[in-house]
Amino acid sequence: MDSKSEKNHTEVLTVDDTISIIRADDAKLAQLGYKSEFRREFSRLENVAFAFSIMGVVASVSSTLSFGLVNGGHVGMVFGWLVPCCFVIFVALSMAEMASSMPTSAGLYYFSAKLAPPKYAPLASWITGWANVTGQVTLVCGIDFTCAEMITTAIAVGTNGAVIPSAGATFGILLAILFSHGIVCSAATKVLARLNLFYVAINVGTTIAAIVSLLVLSGPDNRASTSDAFTLFENNSGWANNGWAFMLAFTAPMWTLTGYDSAAHISEETANAARAAPIAIVVSVVATSVLGWLLLIAASFAIPSVSDILGTDLPLPMGQVFLNTLGKNGMLALWSMIITVQYVTGAAQAVDASRVVFAFARDNALPGSRFWKKINPRTQTPVNAVWFVIALSSLCGVLGFSSTALTSLAGSSVIGLYTSYATPIFLRITSGRDKLVPGPFSLGRWAIPVGAIAVAWVSFIVVMLFFPPGQTTTVQEMNYSVVIIMGVFIFASASWILSARKWFIGPVRNVDDAPTDSFESKP
Repeated sequence: MDSKSEKNHTEVLTVDDTISIIRADDAKLAQLGYKSEFRREFSRLENVAFAFSIMGVVASVSSTLSFGLVNGGHVGMVFGWLVPCCFVIFVALSMAEMASSMPTSAGLYYFSAKLAPPKYAPLASWITGWANVTGQVTLVCGIDFTCAEMITTAIAVGTNGAVIPSAGATFGILLAILFSHGIVCSAATKVLARLNLFYVAINVGTTIAAIVSLLVLSGPDNRASTSDAFTLFENNSGWANNGWAFMLAFTAPMWTLTGYDSAAHISEETANAARAAPIAIVVSVVATSVLGWLLLIAASFAIPSVSDILGTDLPLPMGQVFLNTLGKNGMLALWSMIITVQYVTGAAQAVDASRVVFAFARDNALPGSRFWKKINPRTQTPVNAVWFVIALSSLCGVLGFSSTALTSLAGSSVIGLYTSYATPIFLRITSGRDKLVPGPFSLGRWAIPVGAIAVAWVSFIVVMLFFPPGQTTTVQEMNYSVVIIMGVFIFASASWILSARKWFIGPVRNVDDAPTDSFESKP
């Protein structure tokens, strides 16, 4: 009897602790100026799983293998991945510190507003917000476009090359994937949180399976030597300068290592957000970097001839690598799991993008903000914002008819997202040095050097990603990221000059002194 009473008492304390944590989160959010409108049903582990799922390492590597193969061959694959990862960790650390201090779904543009000089806070917030929305939407499109390419690759292998779907068919598959993601992402927070634990298990399991199969099943006649796997450089790009060609291989890891700011964007749906968000950002980046590098090393050993892989008729060269190593049935079995990972990655990114749109609309920064900031009363999720993202991603999908579709989409998403990452970091190490109130995760005296390295790296990578794949280009082979980014820049700049500068003040408080209790709002 005593044992049972003690057990029940322990359970009550656990529930009380949870209530206290959530109330503390709501109080912190109220201090930042927002009322709690979501249910806090993401745990610390589920937040990590969410950020990790967005980067979908095995699927992202499979989608972008051609960047390394074209721009450096084996060296481009292995070291073209490693070098950027070493610098991205500086960006992640700086972002983690800010997310710990200001855990709100407004995320980056909120950070910019609070760290900028008061006179320029609205403009800093405006620039960061529009850059982030641009990156988020094009990232959703890029992920789902490569998922469509994976499906067409499977069709080509399954029919022994008899059927290779056209660009129009690929676009149709993309639209179907986007529509299904709209439905999935409109679900309640609790459903999304639990699904992410399932997602991360598939992601890690498939990555390990791919690494082991490439290392074990590639025979002696179908394997590169250790020397070639790590040191053989081949410039298959349209650039004469080998150093510049190698740097273009950075596109693959930079595209993969995006979206980890999602941990901040779902912080209003996470318990103990000030601790959970920074942990999720850092852990997801490190885990993706390490697993991706191991997978690329395994792939490098499984590719005896780079030119043969680049000459494949399959939409994605990684499909040919698995086909050569595992045979048709083995390739299709593993490839189906990689498709699942990419589908899940797209769903997670669509959730993240919808939260960014919701937060930006909540501060009246988007056309039609009144509609996009509505919360569905049944699911308590921003359903309208979800379909806003799906619609714009469908429009970006028209780039699929270009031969440089992934280059354009990857470039646009990385430029948009990393501009929004670097802006608050730059403000943190300049005008905002004394403004940041440290959260549980703090860089202390290392904040300035870490932030400086992060900003310098982003400045270089953003400029680089505007360049085309080769020195000469055509309409079909152009890098259209410049069109997307400049289009948004012109629209956002014109809106600011003609109208927004008169009324946009940055993050808008929508809470009174008494915060809404997200725990007690549960049915």
